[in-house]
Amino acid sequence: MRKIKIGGIYKHFKGDYYVVEGLATYSETNEQCVIYRSLYDDGKMWVRPITLFLSEVDHQKYPDVLEKYRFTLQNIKSVKK
Repeated sequence: MRKIKIGGIYKHFKGDYYVVEGLATYSETNEQCVIYRSLYDDGKMWVRPITLFLSEVDHQKYPDVLEKYRFTLQNIKSVKK
């Protein structure tokens, strides 16, 4: 099972990058959600159910996409040695 990394940088299958700010529980359903911020433009915050955040790309809807998952954790190394 894939897990969410708080503070992790994720790449969306369409190309943009996001940082996960935290997790939250939707009060009406107790569904777990991911709170994340875009790393472009105005840094807008988003919320999405964790199951959708971790889901696979719908390759019937997006047949040309090579990525398996909707969001993929990036391994970004420091430039300092």
